[in-house]
Amino acid sequence: MTSENNALSLRNLTKRYGEHTVLNNIDFTIKQGEIVVVIGPSGTGKSTLLRCINLLERPDTGQLTLGKLSIANLAHASKSQTLALRRHTAFVFQNYALFANKTAQQNIAERLIVVNKMPKEKAYAQSRQLLERVGLSDKANSYPSQLSGGQQQRIGIARAMAANAELILFDEPTSSLDPEWVDEVLNVIKDIAQSHQTMLIVTHEMRFAREIADRIIFMEGGNIIEEGTPEHIFSHPTDPRTAAFLERVR
Repeated sequence: MTSENNALSLRNLTKRYGEHTVLNNIDFTIKQGEIVVVIGPSGTGKSTLLRCINLLERPDTGQLTLGKLSIANLAHASKSQTLALRRHTAFVFQNYALFANKTAQQNIAERLIVVNKMPKEKAYAQSRQLLERVGLSDKANSYPSQLSGGQQQRIGIARAMAANAELILFDEPTSSLDPEWVDEVLNVIKDIAQSHQTMLIVTHEMRFAREIADRIIFMEGGNIIEEGTPEHIFSHPTDPRTAAFLERVR
């Protein structure tokens, strides 16, 4: 199902809501260190794909391998399999999903303390290092309500980095931001990319997608229509649906 060079392998991933099929037998792999960006029209299943990979949504069918973890039937994944999967992944949400009653430092340290059983002092020290990396070392004791949207999202990214996950999932990381905060968040993600972190990113920022991706996946109607290098997808798409979408967003 997967090779040693693959961080993630998905097979036959299907998700339905009633009679509506949101994801239709999705198959793809992501190599270790690869950055894959998913683009496509709104409502085509991109965010649902990420949520199914992390079992925030339970698929109707599908098999997954992530590193050494294999789940033969995602529809019936056990609690232990779900927890194991989430220990090996990190999720950056559209709406930040920070704990309102915890400081920036505490938000980052929470997973280290609760999931990784790291001593609080060590977790806080690592949190401060990550805050420095995302340019927010002066905001360690600030609460989310005291931070801009861009700063909150950078805290969310630092929290994902703290997980030391095999795969980071980014669900439209700039969609909730005012325009002036978009570039600061995208620059943090670009910085993470330099460390060869495996990432799967859903975004509507086409320029960013072209700059950061090793591979682009274009989805429409719950299906993978086309995939390839950024040069192929943006300059020489072979499917007319891909070409029509890119023409609309230009």
